[in-house]
Formats: sequence, structure tokens, C-alpha cells
Amino acid sequence: MSIDTTTSTQLEIRSGRVLDPASGTDQVASVFMTDDRITAVGQAPAGWKPDKVLDAAGKIVTAGLVDLSARLREPGYEHKATLESELMAASAGGVTSLVVPPDTEPVLDEPGLVEMLKRRGWTLNQARIYPLGALTAGLKGEKLAEMLELTEAGCLGFFQADRPIVDTTVLYRAMQYAATYGFTIWLRPEDAHLARGGIAHDGEVASRLGLAGIPVTAETVAIATITTLMRETGVRVHLARLSSAKGVELVRRAKAEGLPLTCDVGIHHLLLTDRDIGYFDSQYRFAPPLRSPADRDALSAAVIDGTIDAICSDHTPTDDDEKNVPFGEATPGASALEMLLPLTLKWAEQQHVPLAEAIARISLKPARILGKTQGPITAGALADLCIFDPRAYWAVTRETLVSQGKNTPWLGRELQGKVAHTICAGRIVYSA
Repeated sequence: MSIDTTTSTQLEIRSGRVLDPASGTDQVASVFMTDDRITAVGQAPAGWKPDKVLDAAGKIVTAGLVDLSARLREPGYEHKATLESELMAASAGGVTSLVVPPDTEPVLDEPGLVEMLKRRGWTLNQARIYPLGALTAGLKGEKLAEMLELTEAGCLGFFQADRPIVDTTVLYRAMQYAATYGFTIWLRPEDAHLARGGIAHDGEVASRLGLAGIPVTAETVAIATITTLMRETGVRVHLARLSSAKGVELVRRAKAEGLPLTCDVGIHHLLLTDRDIGYFDSQYRFAPPLRSPADRDALSAAVIDGTIDAICSDHTPTDDDEKNVPFGEATPGASALEMLLPLTLKWAEQQHVPLAEAIARISLKPARILGKTQGPITAGALADLCIFDPRAYWAVTRETLVSQGKNTPWLGRELQGKVAHTICAGRIVYSA
């Protein structure tokens, strides 16, 4: 059967404030798209006859968001969330591209599993998925995964998620192998021995509540080890979810030295601290843990000065049984795909960060880490766009959240900044 591909679909976004961190554009203009590409910005192409027009007056048109960490829970944890529910949540949050950690069940350590995940994502016709393959077989930290085959299947890097590699020799061999082929290794910097048994930041709050602490040195020792091995191997590394001021300083020095290092921070670590745990509130249990106000402030400063390259949601949907338990037994993490944009706007307002710079940290900058060109709102570019109302307020409730995971520290609160439309490769995948 032949398919007629001669008919083009034309979409116009009319009279929105086009905010493009890639080109520095900030103007009221219309955006014209044909199929999956932007045709023009400002002046309509000759003979333009749109199939559909979206009125964006009073709204901001910007690049689709790129999230560097979103657990979709498939395969294996469908009781927590499904690929369908979480990709719909991504679209509702303006996210058009997301990175998926390999800690599924089974672990993403075989090409067939990666291909299945990408195929399932493609059929759902929502945000595009970029899987990270397991760095070691089964994430056990013992034997290297088949990185070459996983790359051919579609992995853009290799990650241990929250599972440690205790044997430094294994990490060293993984870095040597990755450097040989030009692969990127993703690591969450946390020394397994120093963090063992800890559930909260090792500080005043943990002491008062009687919670076992995870010291900042768990992060700094890990970063020191990673950067030392980077110097030996030349491998490219992305550090996932920095959490401390001292960790930031080590990264700053490594970057000044010229090491091929990038890093991100979870949005909650820019807004919350260990003080927010209150009286054992399990909604505030994260991995890495929320740290002190001084750490939070240092993380914000590092995002502003570029030491930290990007902000991510660290979306980790959980079911109620995993949160309605004592703090030490609760599963770390929270749903955040739909809140990445409004929480980033909240952070930017608090820190007096220009809107374009804040948007760049959740679109342009993470895309560059992935080696992707998504982001510029110019003729010929891929039509991945987010249209949002910066003045609209919405209440975070179990009913308003699209994600199957309803647990978040922001439940019951009101946030400012609401997505009106999300466009992925020229398709309207979400309309409020």
C-alpha cells in the first residue's frame, strides 16, 4: 500500500511573544510552520493558507522544553505510571524531549529493550524519548554493559541512575571504554560508603529529627574521584543532580581546567531545603537529599553563572503506598514534569533572572548537552514549541495533574505559569 505524502500541514501561531534564547529574539510576532519545520517568523510566506491558527496573543512562544531526567516507569513499574500517562504529562508541561534513566525493570541494558521503549514512545505521538543505557549490566556495578550495541539501538549515554559503582576499577574501565568510542557517561555523584544508610542531609534538621544523615562529603568525594578518572581517560561526563555548595566548587574548578564536564540540578533543590521536611513530611524526601539553605543558594548562583548547565525535573512518579509511610521508608522523588516550567519561573523571579535565561536552562542548554539542535525559533528549524501564559495561575491538585504519580511537595499550592499548547515536530500534542 502506498501512502500519499504530498499534502503538507500548515500551522500558524499568531501574535505571541516569541522568546528565543538561541537567537536572542524577544518580540511579538507570528510563527509559521509547515509539517515538522518552522517556515517563517514574522512575515507570512507567500500564498500562506494555514490549516489551523493558534491565537497566542498575551502568551509566550518559546522552544519546547528539554528535560534531562524523567522516569516514565515503563517497563516494569506500570503500577506507578505508564509511558502513556507520563508522556501526556510531559506534553501538558511543555516538554517536547526527555531523557529516560535506565533503572526500569528489566534494566535498559539490552538493545531490544531500548528499541521497544523508543518504538512505544513513537507510537504514542507525544514528546520524543532519549534513553540512557545502563552503564553496567543490570546496574549491578560489576560488569560493563554492551555500550556499543546500546548506542546503535538509540542510547545517547550511559548511566547508573541511583545505583552505585562501588568498585572504582569498574568505573575506570567504563570510562576508558566510553572515551575510546566518544560516548558520554552520566553519573550521580554520591559515594556509596559515605551515603550508606542515610536518608536526609547530614545537618541540624536530621540531627533534631533523629534521621540518618548523608554528608556533603558523599558528593564531593565522588566528584573528586570522577574528575581524577576523567583526567586519566579523557572521557566526557555529565554529572546528574548536584546538591551542595562544595560540590559546585569542585565542578567549577574542573570546568576551569577544561575537563569535558557538564552537569544539572533538580528544580526542587533550587527552591527547597532540608528545613522543608518539617515534621517528617515524606513528600520532601529526595535523592540526593534536600540540603541546607546555603547549599540551595550556591546551586542557584551556579545556575546563574553557568557552572551548572541545566535544570531538570528529576520526575519520579510514585504511588501513594510509597509516600504514606514513615519518612525513612518513603521512596525518594516526586512528580514534576508538569511543574518544571512554573517552578523554573518561580525560581527566576526569586533570583531576578531574566526570563530568556531561565527558559534557556530548561530548553537550549539541556539540548546542547544532548548534542541536539532543538531550540532555535527560526526558519528551517524543527517545530518544537511551548506556548504558555506567564500570568496564569493554577492549583496543583490530584485532579489537575496529568501524571499518574500524584505525589509532590507542591500539592495543594498555586503556581504561576500555565502551558496553553505544546507542539512537537509540528504536531499539536497538547492544548489546555
